[in-house]
Amino acid sequence: MADLAWYQLALIGLIFVWSGFVRTSLGFGGAVLSLPFLLLVLNEPLVFLPIIAVHLMIFSSWIAWRGHRQLVAESENGRPAASNIDWAYLRKAMKVMIVPKLVGVVGLLTLPGNVMTSIIFVIVLVYAVGYVLDRPFRSNHRYVDYALLAMGGYVSGTSLIGAPLIVAVFASHVAAHQLRDTLFVLWFILVVIKMVSFVIAGVDLQLIHHLWLLPCALVGHLLGERAHRYMLAGTTSLYFRVLGVVLIIVSVVGLLNPAG
Repeated sequence: MADLAWYQLALIGLIFVWSGFVRTSLGFGGAVLSLPFLLLVLNEPLVFLPIIAVHLMIFSSWIAWRGHRQLVAESENGRPAASNIDWAYLRKAMKVMIVPKLVGVVGLLTLPGNVMTSIIFVIVLVYAVGYVLDRPFRSNHRYVDYALLAMGGYVSGTSLIGAPLIVAVFASHVAAHQLRDTLFVLWFILVVIKMVSFVIAGVDLQLIHHLWLLPCALVGHLLGERAHRYMLAGTTSLYFRVLGVVLIIVSVVGLLNPAG
C-alpha cells in the first residue's frame, strides 16, 4: 500500500471503520461487507486479508471475553449464569468445516489474484441478492447443515467471507443468548488457521499498516457497540435490503472492472 495516493489511504481507513462497525453491531460481516469496497481501491486480496484477519482475532476475542466476564459477575451476584459459548456445537461444526477450510486456504494461496477477486465478488453478489429479496441463507435439514458448513469453511479459507453461510446453520442450533459469542470464538479459530498459513507461505502481513488501521477499526467497533442494541431491534430487514443493493452495485462494478 506504500504506493497508494493519500485519498486511497483515506478511503481504506474509512472502510476499516465500516468493517469494525458492521462486525460489532451485527456479530458478523466485517469481512464480507468490507472486502468488496477494499478491492475497488486496490485489487489485491492478499494485501487486505491479513489485516482483516488480525482485526477479527482481536475484536472477536475481546467481545467473547467480555461476555464471559459479564456472566462471572452475574454468578458472583447470586444469579445463575450458563456459559456464553456453546462449546459442544462449536466442536461438532469444526469437524465438518476443518478440511474445506484448509482446502480453501490452499486455493487462496495458489489462484491468481484476479481470479480470486472475481470469485469474491461473485460470492458477495449471491449474498447481496439474498439480502435484497429478504431471503438470506436458511438451514432446516441436517445434510443442508453439513453442506452449508462445508461451503462456509471453504469460502472462509479463500477469503474470510463465509459468515452468512455459517451463521445460517449456527442460528438454528445455538441458543440466542450464546450465538454471538459462539460465533466470535469460531471466527477466532478459523482466523488463527488462516494466519498460520499466511506465515508459512511467507505472505506479507502488512504489519506497518496495522498501526493506523487498527485504530480505524476500533472507532468502528465502539460505534458498533452503541448501535447494536438499536439497529437490529428496528428495521433490520430494510437495513439489509439497502445494504444488499449497495453490495450488488459494488460487485457488478468490480466484475466489470477487474483491473481495479
